[in-house]
Amino acid sequence: MSHDFYIYVSYGVSGLVILALIGWVWLDGRARQRELKALEAAGVRRRSATGASDQQA
Repeated sequence: MSHDFYIYVSYGVSGLVILALIGWVWLDGRARQRELKALEAAGVRRRSATGASDQQA
């Protein structure tokens, strides 16, 4: 066996891990967006949605 095999395998495994992380973050972001829409539909508002005049000094 040559060193090339280990290099290709390590690149392949690293690529798969990176793709898995990207997929996980993407799916988690979609889930958080659904949660936010459900909360906003229930009448819960984000603090960042309030205007500057609503904030206390």
